[in-house]
Amino acid sequence: MATARKRQVSLVDTKYYHCISRCVRRAYLCGEDKVTGQSYEHRRGWIEDKLLELSKVFCIDVCAYAVMSNHTHIVLYVDDIKAKRLSDKAMIIRWHKLFKGTLLTHKYMSGEKLNKAQQYFFNEELTEFRTRLSSISWFMRVLNESIARKANKEDNCTGRFWEGRFKSQALLDEAALAACMAYVDLNPIRAKMANTPETSEYTSVKTRCEHAKKGKQPKHLARFAGSPRKHMRT
Repeated sequence: MATARKRQVSLVDTKYYHCISRCVRRAYLCGEDKVTGQSYEHRRGWIEDKLLELSKVFCIDVCAYAVMSNHTHIVLYVDDIKAKRLSDKAMIIRWHKLFKGTLLTHKYMSGEKLNKAQQYFFNEELTEFRTRLSSISWFMRVLNESIARKANKEDNCTGRFWEGRFKSQALLDEAALAACMAYVDLNPIRAKMANTPETSEYTSVKTRCEHAKKGKQPKHLARFAGSPRKHMRT
């Protein structure tokens, strides 16, 4: 029996997690299938774009990623403190970027006054939104479902695109985080999809290299100011 996701994620122990998603039957649904000759390389761009888009909405930072031909590697940092500090309005604006919202959230955003009962249920909704926007499960759900729908529409078919739910691995110390990020960065090279990190398409390491040449820090990737030790179990 699979372990419940809430038992795999403990922000008390660490806020860093390595998430892996694989295409159904490990088929090359995001790359070039040498057997059929069909190329789905453009879908790797879909995933990268959606991933970075979600990092601007969720209170979750992307530390590293590599979009392969039939699976993805993503290292995430859960910023639950940020989720708690955001104002009600800021939280709803973020939620509305992904979902339609509710009657109460739209009334609140339009400036309408809520009565006592409405305010109670509005507070309940807002608490749920804060939890979801700092949840790895919700982050990966929105990412994978959007890509699956888009791919199925392109293929004019239905059914699974991903091989069940994503797998997650807690990175409990600095050594584990460093090793995992190096593993993700070098994944395309091990798979012989690229010769150097700088030429690894659809990866965070290529983005960092490109920005480093310009003396800039990529805004959509997590920046580590000092040691991440404070966010891990000691």
